[in-house]
Amino acid sequence: MAEQALTDLRTTHNEASGLRSVAADFSSDRQAFRNVSWGKAMMWIFLLSDTFVFSCFLISYMTARMSTTVPWPNPSEVFALTIGGVTLPLILIAIMTFVLISSSGTMAMAVNFGYRRDRKKTAVLMLVTALLGATFVGMQAFEWTKLIHEGARPWANPWGAAQFGSSFFMITGFHGTHVSFGVLFLLIIARKVWRGDYDHERRGYFTSRKGRYEAVEIMGLYWHFVDLVWVFIFAFFYLW
Repeated sequence: MAEQALTDLRTTHNEASGLRSVAADFSSDRQAFRNVSWGKAMMWIFLLSDTFVFSCFLISYMTARMSTTVPWPNPSEVFALTIGGVTLPLILIAIMTFVLISSSGTMAMAVNFGYRRDRKKTAVLMLVTALLGATFVGMQAFEWTKLIHEGARPWANPWGAAQFGSSFFMITGFHGTHVSFGVLFLLIIARKVWRGDYDHERRGYFTSRKGRYEAVEIMGLYWHFVDLVWVFIFAFFYLW
């Protein structure tokens, strides 16, 4: 009887220790995220949800491409440009990729100067990033116009499988929308940085505490995510 009571006591002690261990794990997570700002945490949550959306789109694209019995269009032919009588495959896509990756570099420098509280350089670099993003969107609009003029539609295309048109316009359009909104917010935050809103803690949207350029960093997270997604789109659509 005494041995049974001792066994029950040990079991209860072990269960209590296990619950304390779980509570300690949760409290350590809470400590780790205690100093994370609300805006930065919400941006990470948004990017995580957006990752699932883009993943679903790309998986659907791969499924459609591998399951169709109709020949898939050759990207080197579909996205080629003729310049001076010479046909250059994927030249526009290469330039678009270079522009967007370059914008990621200028955005990183803007965040760096934001940490140093150099508002003029931060604002200028953000404006350069917005200009590169707008250039990318403009080239994408030219690409869409060219394909539509050649007969590409969301429900059909003249080069083969009809799923190509729907996949291309949906995924690149969704990404282009992200870039367009990113350009808009870059301009808004660059204007606030240039006016010194983050130095004087001027009240308004996207304004953090005095001396903290946190909105620039949050914008940088979004922009780097957009660039990273384009790398996957570039690999799946134009290189596969």
